Amino acid sequence: MCFIVCCWARAASSRMSKFGGSKEKKLTPYLKAVKSTLTAAICLRNFPSQVVERHNKPAVETQWARELLLAPVVIAKNEKEAVKIEGSINALRISIKIKQLDNMEGILVQRFASFLQMRADDFVILRRKAMEGYDISFLITHYHTESMWRDKLVDFVVTFIQEINSEISDLRLNVNSRGRKVAEHFFLQFISKG
Repeated sequence: MCFIVCCWARAASSRMSKFGGSKEKKLTPYLKAVKSTLTAAICLRNFPSQVVERHNKPAVETQWARELLLAPVVIAKNEKEAVKIEGSINALRISIKIKQLDNMEGILVQRFASFLQMRADDFVILRRKAMEGYDISFLITHYHTESMWRDKLVDFVVTFIQEINSEISDLRLNVNSRGRKVAEHFFLQFISKG
């Protein structure tokens, strides 16, 4: 399963431009801030629960001990697009708010997020339910950092944030072109009768 995360990050980072230019897209200051914050916060280690014996739950999720939690960091490009990074000693939760300019993009983002969340078992670090106020959430635990490369996990999240807006734009264009075709087909009925 960890193969999917690493392969997607590798495939996205190795895309070539049309003219054979650089292999990676240039990171904006927003994405550079997200990447540096994730790199600093992903220092996770095994830490069993202080409350329940033989339990090892992510401290970010349970919130049992406040001393194990880092202060949450919100990196916002604008009020409609932000990333919230909540760290603890043994887990890291990344919540992403995707840009939605109108109702159609809101519906597309909701459908796309639910599509991904239904397949959360295949995307090992994806949470089944996003945090309130955000569209998609990831949860990286110390188990993930022990079995996967930390820098590849960070690259995956940054690439995901970078590519999600273009995916939503492509979906919107597809919906618009399908709607145009349906309207043309519908109005052809009236033209051929008249």
